[in-house]
Amino acid sequence: MQIQLDRQTYQDRFNEGKAAYANGDPSDACPYAMLGSVEERFGYRYWTQGWSMARSEAETQPRQPAEASAGQ
Repeated sequence: MQIQLDRQTYQDRFNEGKAAYANGDPSDACPYAMLGSVEERFGYRYWTQGWSMARSEAETQPRQPAEASAGQ
C-alpha cells in the first residue's frame, strides 16, 4: 500500500497529534517511527508538530481560577 505524502495526509497526521495531546497522550506516544520509512518519518514529523502546537496553544491560554465564583 502506497501512502500519498500530500497536504491532506499532512493535515490528518497534524490533527492526530493535536487529538493525542487533548487525550493526554505523552509526546513519545507517536504511532509513527522517527527512523522508519519515508511514510513513517512523514507521519512522525507532522504528528509531533500537531502535538507540540496543541501544547503551545494550551500553555498560552489564560488560566481560569478553579472556583472563582464559588460561594459568592
